Amino acid sequence: MNPQAKLISSMSLLLGTTITISSNHWVMAWVGLEINTLAILPLISKSHHPRAIEASTKYFLVQAMASTLLLFSSMTNAWFTGQWDITQLTHHTSCMLLTTAISMKLGLVPFHFWFPEVLQGTSLTTSLLLATIMKFPPTILLFLTSSSLDPTLLTTMAIASAALGGWMGLNQTQIRKILAFSSISHLGWMAIILVYNPKLTLITFLLYSLTTAAIFFILNSTNTLKLSTMMTAWTKIPPLTATLMLTLLSLAGLPPLTGFLPKWLIIQELTKQELTTTATIIALLSLLGLFFYLRLAYCATITLPPNSVNHMKQWQTGKSLSTLTTTLTAFSIMLLPLSPTITSIL
Repeated sequence: MNPQAKLISSMSLLLGTTITISSNHWVMAWVGLEINTLAILPLISKSHHPRAIEASTKYFLVQAMASTLLLFSSMTNAWFTGQWDITQLTHHTSCMLLTTAISMKLGLVPFHFWFPEVLQGTSLTTSLLLATIMKFPPTILLFLTSSSLDPTLLTTMAIASAALGGWMGLNQTQIRKILAFSSISHLGWMAIILVYNPKLTLITFLLYSLTTAAIFFILNSTNTLKLSTMMTAWTKIPPLTATLMLTLLSLAGLPPLTGFLPKWLIIQELTKQELTTTATIIALLSLLGLFFYLRLAYCATITLPPNSVNHMKQWQTGKSLSTLTTTLTAFSIMLLPLSPTITSIL
């Protein structure tokens, strides 16, 4: 891809995200989301492979439909209330339309079908952008309108997302699809607490993005896309592959790693809201995701590849790790001691 074109796309991503998260008018938020969509399309389709073109087409159609619904929701609210302010979303129909639109943009169940296919059709770097940065503006819009949203609808979608994200990831062999269903499952955890404690949703999103970014950078360093190649990747950079196991277990939410912190706080908050049954259900559904995280960790470090694997072992490379990869990996493993500080923020 042309460096100038890549620079323009990257700057447009930053611009669109900044416009959306800093605006208090629905039209400006919509403009920022549209800039984001148009900026990411060249990055998705830059390989000119048929799968990449298919992924960019699916992404464009879904995002265009979601943006149309979001604009229609804000216009309906303005028609009945005379308000274009994002925090003044009070009309019930507008709230339902907005929840649908943001769910389509994020990939919440039942609007999740596009997300695994788009991630599978693009590169690891672009997949990282789609799984983290592109979800930040819609999450901020949910954060700003959290007081107006329907808790029953969000809880239903959250439990369905946690269930389907864990269930569909069980039989996957492509790592990008596994991480896509992991993202859907984590979105369920974010959505279920949104109405009761919006700050906790943001903290969960930031910690999820941190851990996912570390995993994507490690996979990019070892050039690993499938489970079969992951079993032979340990010969390239053995210390990094060993660290990958801890990062995956952190994403699964096992103590004493960073990923345990948001799940712990969410279950605690749900219990305070006397939603013990809901907390129990979503905690049990996280065990589905734990299975494929353990399988990834097992393939990465614990087992040697069987003789039937058609991939030759790779010699260790002299490739040095970037400071960003090591920093993200360290943060994704060792932030749990900061839980008193984060709790005081909430």
